[in-house]
Formats: sequence, structure tokens, C-alpha cells
Amino acid sequence: MLQMAMIRQQPDFVKERLLVKNFDASAAIAKILELDAQRKRLQVEMESEQAGLNAISKEIGQLMAKGEKEKAEEKKLEVTTLKSKLSYLPDAVKAIEDQLHQLLVTLPNLPSAQVPPGKTPNDNIVVKEGGTKPVLPANALAHWDLARKYNLIDFELGNKITGSGFPVYIDKGARIQRAMIQYFLDYNTRAGFIEYQPPLVVNETSAYGTGQLPDKEGQMYYVGEDKLYLIPTSEVPLTNILRDAILHEKDLPVKMTAYTPCFRREAGSYGKDVRGLNRLHQFDKVEIVQVVHPDYSYQALEEMVNHVESLLLSLDLPYRILRLCGGDMSFASAITYDFEVFSAAQEKWLEVSSVSNFESFQTNRMKIRFKDEHGKTQLLHSLNGSSLAIPRILACLLENNQDADLILLPKVLHKYFGAESILKPNA
Repeated sequence: MLQMAMIRQQPDFVKERLLVKNFDASAAIAKILELDAQRKRLQVEMESEQAGLNAISKEIGQLMAKGEKEKAEEKKLEVTTLKSKLSYLPDAVKAIEDQLHQLLVTLPNLPSAQVPPGKTPNDNIVVKEGGTKPVLPANALAHWDLARKYNLIDFELGNKITGSGFPVYIDKGARIQRAMIQYFLDYNTRAGFIEYQPPLVVNETSAYGTGQLPDKEGQMYYVGEDKLYLIPTSEVPLTNILRDAILHEKDLPVKMTAYTPCFRREAGSYGKDVRGLNRLHQFDKVEIVQVVHPDYSYQALEEMVNHVESLLLSLDLPYRILRLCGGDMSFASAITYDFEVFSAAQEKWLEVSSVSNFESFQTNRMKIRFKDEHGKTQLLHSLNGSSLAIPRILACLLENNQDADLILLPKVLHKYFGAESILKPNA
């Protein structure tokens, strides 16, 4: 959530920056400033009336001490009138504050000055490419055919049990998933991230805190009877661990990682781009989260981008890093770098990670703060990134490393998987 002080002091700057996200905030900001002025007037009136009430109450005491009861009774009538007036003012202020809040939560985060303008993914900027695209034989198979050939994943069975987008991993398919999860977690913990195992469902306050609500309400699975949401990413429970916390500078940065299944409705996603593992309703992901001093959040962002890049390099996968344009960024992000891996059989790039700096947008919602060297309480900055999303990594590993009767695995996974390759059943 944007800070009211910034909107009050720099309304034109806020409107200008939000236009980079193709969001016209003119009407909302005009209404916010109007409500803010009303709130101030009421608060000044309330403070003035309370001061008057206190003064008269003191005067009544003095009159009673002098034995001037008639004058004291007259003053008591004034007190009754003032109290009646004061009784509605707090409610009026609260009503305006509620209206203000409802408007503030509709405003996206301001994009960083580094964010390029644009409306679609075509306007994203490729900042780096790495690795080598494999040359596959003419009869190379897409990962959904390889999954059937090697008996790794049953998409139809998942459809039978639950529905489209809920695959069933079998035997070595399940084992390679588990191998990647453990490798990614080990990689992250060696870099100083503390592992957590958070809940897979969160309450409304938690979903609001990271910006999923009210922006992505239609994308989350909702358990109506209990008013809980299945997590779209472990970023939500991880960041909320620090909700309402006031940290000390010596405890920064806070670095967390977690593996969880993730659940996304992906409403409106149809067609060839959702085939196989390309887009699922349930998938496994390892996440990294940092909460840092505001002076160092862009340094932390660079470190997280380098961390994810090194992880992809260790998997010998061709990748590219994109800086997202304003129109392709999330509601809560100030800047986002996407990582894509080349899927050789499909001949397309698949997104496997997003690394974002939210600056104080999330921490303002969650009141995650620290005390500086002068004892002043300030908001921290939050960041998160995928490290990594499993399904599309698996799709690319299968497609890019296929041979006639086996799929070679990157060296870093050998000890986790227990073999150097995936062989055909009964081979």
C-alpha cells in the first residue's frame, strides 16, 4: 500500500509513475486528497472541542470550590452540549478513514525508475542470455510425450481425480521432483536463507498483506466455510511471519526459503500454451524471500537475481533474464526480473522465476518495521523470488536432454536423484 504522506506531498509524481503501469490514478488520488482534507478538518474540530470541554470541566471545579453552584450548573449545560457534539466526531473520522483505506488499497505500487514503459510482454527488455540451446534430432518429443514414454507423469489420471491442471507424478517422475526440491532448498540454505515449512492456507489478512487481495481474488482458491485461501506461492505465508514486527537493524536482513505446493486458478487460461506442464493449477515451487533495510533493497535484488541465475547455470539450461515493463508487472511490485528457460522441443521460452522488489508496499500493509540508530521506527523493504518453479524446469530438462532411450540429468542432480539419467521402463 502506498504511504499517505507520499500521496499528500507528491500527488503528481504518484500519478505520473502509475501511468508507467498503465494505471490512471487521477480520480482516485483526487478523492483521496479530498477525504484526507475532510479527515484533518474533523480531527482539528474534535481536538478543539475536546480542549474546550477540558477547560469548562476545570472551570466547573473552580466554581464549585468557590461555592458558586448556579454558575457551575450553567457550565454543566455547556458540557452536555459539547459532549453531544463530540460523540459523533470519532465515528465521522472513522468513516472517512475507512473510505480512505478502501481507495488506497486499489492503487498499485509505484514502479521503479528502472522500469521501462510498455503494455505487453513484447515490451519487456532482455537484459541477459546465458547457456547454449541444444540441437535436437528431428524426431524429438515434447515433454508431455516424453512423460508418457518414460512413465513419469499421467495428465489424464490427474484430470480423472481432480480436473485439468492437476497432474499425477509417477515413480521416477515423482523422484525427480523430490530431487529438484531438495537440491533447490540446499542451494538456498547454503546462501544463508533459513528454511521454513509454512501453512498451505492463509487467512484474508495474510493475503491482503502481500497484495494478493484485493488484486488477485479471482486467481486464488477460496475455502468459503473457513474463509481461508490456498496459497498461490509461499511468499504469502513467509512474508507474513514478520507481520506487525519491529526488528532491530542488527537482525537484518531476514532471509527465508520454503518449498510448498502452490495453487492458482489461472482463470481464463486456455489453448496450446497450457498443455502439459506449461500451466498448472497445482505445482511445486521453492521460494526465497528477503526483508531488508530500505537502503539496501536494490543491492539485495541484485544478489537474488545473481542467485537464481547461478542456480539455472548449475542445471545447464539455456536462459534469459528480462526486466518487465510497467504493463507486465504485478500489482505490488516496484521492479521485477523474469527468468525464462528455453524449451527446445516446443521451441519457446518458459518463465521459471520472477524476482521482485516490493520496496515498502507490502511492509506498509503488514506493518513490518525496524528501529533505526536514532530510535525512529521506519518501514522495511521486502523482496521475493522463485528459486525455482519445478514444472517448467522439469519440462525443459526432459526436452533439452532427451536421447534415443534415456534422458540425461545435470550433474548436480545425480546424487539427489540417485542416477545420472532417466531410462525407459524395462530398458
